[in-house]
Order: sequence, then C-alpha cells, then structure tokens
Amino acid sequence: MTERRLRIGGASGAWGDSPGGLPQLLGAGVDYVMMDYLAEVTMSLLARARLRDPAAGFPPDFLAFVTPHLGTLAKQGVRLVTNAGGVNPLGCKAALEAAIAAQGLALKVGVVLGDDVLELPITAAATPKRLLTANAYLGALPIAAALAAGADIVITGRCVDSALALGILMHEFGWAADDYPKLGAGSLVGHILECGPQATGGTFTDWDLVPDSYNIGYPIADCAADGSFIVGKPDGTGGLVTIGTVGEQMLYEVGDPAAYLLPDVAADFSQVRLRQIGLDRVLVENAGGRAPGPRYKVSATYQDGYRATATMSIVGPRAAEKAERTAAALLARAATLFAEARLAGFTATQVEALGAEASYPARTSSREVLLRVVVLHPSRAAIDLFAREVGAFTLAGVPGTTGIYGGRPKATPQVRLFTFFVDKAALPAPIVRVGDGPDVLVPVPVSEATAPGFVSPPALPIPDGPTVTMKLSRLAFARSGDKGDSSNVAIIARRPDLLPLLRREVTVERVLDMLGHLAEGPATRFEAPGIHALNFVIENALGGGGMASLRIDPQGKAYGQMVLEMEIAVPMALLPGD
Repeated sequence: MTERRLRIGGASGAWGDSPGGLPQLLGAGVDYVMMDYLAEVTMSLLARARLRDPAAGFPPDFLAFVTPHLGTLAKQGVRLVTNAGGVNPLGCKAALEAAIAAQGLALKVGVVLGDDVLELPITAAATPKRLLTANAYLGALPIAAALAAGADIVITGRCVDSALALGILMHEFGWAADDYPKLGAGSLVGHILECGPQATGGTFTDWDLVPDSYNIGYPIADCAADGSFIVGKPDGTGGLVTIGTVGEQMLYEVGDPAAYLLPDVAADFSQVRLRQIGLDRVLVENAGGRAPGPRYKVSATYQDGYRATATMSIVGPRAAEKAERTAAALLARAATLFAEARLAGFTATQVEALGAEASYPARTSSREVLLRVVVLHPSRAAIDLFAREVGAFTLAGVPGTTGIYGGRPKATPQVRLFTFFVDKAALPAPIVRVGDGPDVLVPVPVSEATAPGFVSPPALPIPDGPTVTMKLSRLAFARSGDKGDSSNVAIIARRPDLLPLLRREVTVERVLDMLGHLAEGPATRFEAPGIHALNFVIENALGGGGMASLRIDPQGKAYGQMVLEMEIAVPMALLPGD
C-alpha cells in the first residue's frame, strides 16, 4: 500500500510578497496552500491602517492576489489557509465572500476568532499603556477545526505562522493535540514554508549561486504522516533548494532550537537532520517536541508620538562629511524653532549617510551618499515644523545636494510593539465560524512545560598544525532576523567537521565585538548539532525593533552578513576544498 503524502505550498512569505507564488503552486499540483502575512512589523502597520479606517486592518494584497484564482482553487479542490485576517479577520472574510459570490462559486470561508484580547481585563492589567491592538498568538487547533467543519479557505488573525501548516497536518493526518513530537515536526513544516522563497534561495548566503531568481520557485513540503517531509519547488522555476537554503530558514527567527516555544508545542529542532536526496529536494526529519506550557504570547501595539524621515542625495568630494554637516544643521534649526514655539526637543533622532557604510562602526570615504534623517516627537506640530525646513537645505546646505526623495517628509504615527504573556485558561476559547454556520468553541488544552532534553555533544578534536586566516563566510552560512528588539544570528557550518572549530572561535564575545556598535546585548549562544549550527540570540539589538526602530535595518537582516566577515584562524587540515 502506497504511503499517503500531503503536498503543502507556501505562496506568501509576508505582506508585500509577489502575487506569482499562488498560480505557480496551483500549477504544481499541491493539495493545500498556506499564505503568511503577519510579521510583527505588519501588525503595527495594520494597527496604523485601522486608526485611519475602522474597516481596514487586513492586507489588501490578499484579496487582490487570491481573487483571480478562486475558480482554480474550486476546480482543483485545493484548500487555502492564511493569517491575512490581520487585526480585522471578519472584515477580510466578508470581503472574500463577496468576491466568491461575484464569481458564482460555492467556496466556504472559515474564520478563526479569539486572538483579539484588547478589551479583556487581563490585558489592561498587563500594561499601563493605551493600546491600539492586543492579539494573542493562537495555535493550530482552531485551524484544524475549521477544516474539519468544511472550510475551503480558512482566515485567521494573529496566530503563530507555523500553525498554518500544522493545522492542515493535524486535520489530514489525525495528529492528537498531545502528540508533541509530530506537532514539533509539523511546526517545522510551517516554519520552512512561512517565509515563501526564503527557503528556495531567497536571502541565501551564497546568493550568487542561485539561478534565475527573477522566477524563483516557491516552496513545497511533501509531507508524510510520521512528520518527515521533503522540501522542493515547482519544476521549471528558478531558485535553489539545498541543505544550506533549508538550514538557514530552519533557524530563522528561532531562539533556542531545542525549545522553540509555540502555543501547541515546544518544538525541538536541535537534532533535525537534512539530507539532499536529489536536485532541489531536501529530506527533513527527526524534529521533536514537548508540552508547550500554559501561556500565550500576546503582541500589542501602542502609539508613541509621531515620526518623519527626510532623505536627500549628496554628491561630490567628502560627501559623507557634507551629509553629517547637513543633518546637524537641519536638527539645529529644528531645535531653534522648537524653542521659539515652546516645544520640547525630539524624543529621538537617527542620522545615516547611506553609501558611506553607515551600518558599520567607521564611516568610509564616499563621493555619493543618501542622507537619511529620522526624527521622533510627541507632537505632530513639531514634526511638521521639521518637515517644512528640509527643502531649505537644497539652497542653504552643502554643494552637491541633488534632490529630496519623496518630497517633503510627512508626519506618521510612531507605533511600538509591546509583548507580554497571559495564561491560556484566562482567555475565552477560540471561535471558529464557517460560512453562515454557527460559532463553534475550540477548547485549548493547558499543559505544564517540560524542560528541554538537549545536551551539547562532546567537543571533537580540532586538528593541530599550521593555520591560515580566512573569513567566516568561507566556513559557514548565516541567516539573521528579529523578535521584537532582539536579533538572532544563525551560523551553520558548511561541513560537519567544521562545527568544533566554530564552537571554539565563534563565541558570544566575538559576535558582540562584530555587532557591538549596534547591539547592546546581552547575548546567548545555542546549538543545533543536527545541522552543525550555532544560534546567537542578542537582546537590545535593534534600536527598539520593527516600526519602533529609526534605523535602516530595524530587523537585523544584515547582522548575519556582518558576522560572516569575522576572521578565523583555520587549521590547514580543515581548509575548504573550493
């Protein structure tokens, strides 16, 4: 008897991803499609949109991308699961149902409710701030319940991204809510798929080896009931599926790989094994999991004044110095105007001369830069005063000032993220509604967390003898990301025998030396020996993180690239073969 397998495609990695993923995967013959839209930054953006329009609060891209393919979904019987409900899942459901009715189709839309905890007393007790939104990260059980109730399309609000796939797998394979090893494996399926083409060559360390990235293939997980799966992509597409691309995505935005805490499971990726089994096919197996514990993570947003960004180009000798002079003069003029108007000074400012290595500790000489000045103030009036003066510096500033990009800066609300935890038992059970059917409560079991069973394997000997110095990029892949104001930097050895050397050389202290001009720390190093990797979690690393950060890299996307510039003394016996 042939083993039953399930093919799930990841058609969207974030709000702003291409519309090309969905038709590509539908043409590849998948059983399900998941579409992820809700990064922590996205929740802040949607909260700001709902401030302007109470009917908004979900990514409009979702409707625009899905509507042309509703007929194909219905014809092929492909079901879709998405968190595109954002902070207004009922509004998203109603808009999609209108599009389905306009095409004369009979697709049933299910919605998961219960993540919005803004009005609950427990939320008010958790923070003194006046919140705009507060959403608990729900899990996979309501998604599985919606599919069991006959939903062809399931829309959620805030849930953990990986739950989009886990809910599908629980429904199709009948996995129990306490079968934690399988829930950990299913969560890894979702984690690999959730960022779309990041698993198929997007943002890959060896970017120059990725073919035809203009037509990059979106990932497909070919899943077995035991939790193992094969990562691939549609035939005839660009991109790359290798141990490197899948390994980088596996550790993306993960803290301790042995204890990746999710609402359904404390997933254990520390012993996961990756094996290349063919061209653009990687077998993933040996994920594990334990009981998740009794609490939900809650992501909340609040307004903290207003911000504006001024951007102007400056060309010619000593361009970086000219940019700094311009920024200083602009801020000084604003300070004078604020004093005259009896306004307080800026809450925060950020000045960067892009093109002069503004993200690095020392500025380099450059003959063309893009000056970026970001300001934050409690008063919109103060921001407007600042914005009014920006244009004057094309006349009163330095020679070689060639233009202002985007016109006069505009004041926008500064939305910050606030994270806290609540007991699952203190929240109402999530609700599932399919079509016009009744609301169905989905009780969520409460369990006590168990400690990780991970034990670091013994250090293997490192060859003695002469050494040669080379950059870490010759020895490892890297991927970095964010969780709030923390950043993770994953370092994955290119060969298993290099891991002992990386353990010895790539320490917390050396990583902080590379990033200390940006990150305050502290930092912790974890291990994932199954894929020969180290994972660093650095706190206070992103200037507030997400929408709160004024930096050009608010999510630490470049941190991995910076760490790969570290120089390592490598025994000649371990030299790479390239």
